Amino acid sequence: MNFQVARLPALHFSPGAISVLGEQVCEWGQRILLITGAASFELLDQRFGILDLLQRAGVVLVARAEVSGEPSPTVVDQIVTAQRGTEIDLVVAIGGGSVLDAAKCVAGLLPTGDSVMEYLEGVGRGKVHDGRSLPLIAVPTTAGTGSEASMNGVLVDHQQGFKKSFRHPSLVPQVAIVDPDLLATSPQSLIAANGCDALSQLLESYLSTKASPFTDGLALSAIEQMGQGLIPLWESAGEDAAARSAVAYGSMVSGITLANAGLGAVHGLAGPIGGLFPIAHGVVCGTLLGEANRINIDALRSRDPSSGALKKYVIIGEKLGFCEAGMGEDAALDRVSAGLIEWVERLQIPRLGTLGVSQAGLSDILQRSDQKANPITLTEAEFSAIVSRRI
Repeated sequence: MNFQVARLPALHFSPGAISVLGEQVCEWGQRILLITGAASFELLDQRFGILDLLQRAGVVLVARAEVSGEPSPTVVDQIVTAQRGTEIDLVVAIGGGSVLDAAKCVAGLLPTGDSVMEYLEGVGRGKVHDGRSLPLIAVPTTAGTGSEASMNGVLVDHQQGFKKSFRHPSLVPQVAIVDPDLLATSPQSLIAANGCDALSQLLESYLSTKASPFTDGLALSAIEQMGQGLIPLWESAGEDAAARSAVAYGSMVSGITLANAGLGAVHGLAGPIGGLFPIAHGVVCGTLLGEANRINIDALRSRDPSSGALKKYVIIGEKLGFCEAGMGEDAALDRVSAGLIEWVERLQIPRLGTLGVSQAGLSDILQRSDQKANPITLTEAEFSAIVSRRI
């Protein structure tokens, strides 16, 4: 065994955990920059209670910034410029993965006032971040990215066609408050897309060539929870409390496992697609989920039939409820492929073709993509087929 574990936030996970927000803020200061979604915060049943919690704790709301959709470098730089020089003790982010990603970037840039383009991987200016960052408390209101537990802030620029991360250990939130009850007002389409994103992160990190016993144990516990919770949460439109907890746990753990084991083909394609087309990240991951795993399984069976990844796929099938214990490997692998594809259809994840992606754009997508830590190196035809089958 040879592995490292990335820094984690102090995690508070339970229904009603939002009640600790005031006291947690006061551990780090009193003057806050609050970053929320432009519309999502207003949909929260708990929004007035959250503001009251902060007020009763003596917290001073210095400023509030809103993030609409997936954040761009321009949006982050605008927030930093507006608040640079303001006396702020910490940043509090309440929202989905996009809000948390933007907040991580803002917290990491406020001490210097630098543009995020100084640091953005692959497309930035290559400056090394010095580790200074304002404390950040992250409160996810969706269950998809696990951003509350990772060190990267993902930004998109559709004009230049990229989706890249500002990444540094200092960007990991000091505190993550994961309250499953905050999922209760999520629309079904968001539950489906975000849930598929979290599930894909769990599967990819479990199957990763960089996986370890540490990440395997976490991923399996979360895959089992997703198997029990995702469909019931979607069917109940967020009302099933047990399902909310299961999916919130799965999402949080997916952020930990991806940070420590890496990802695979789905996310290797999702970044470029998200940069080239204004499609929500969860939708891209969700629509590719079934086909990517079917093609992985077929490739492993054909070229590496003794691979440990195939045994892991059988375990995945059992944890998700697709397979019965003791089922033969071939039958189990068939059920995993079919089961994931059935879930994508059942959750009504749209095809890429309905969202502006065509076969004509496939070459550009593939040129920008990579397979990351996928359990087998797919051929160009196999990698291409993941996308083309969902157009």
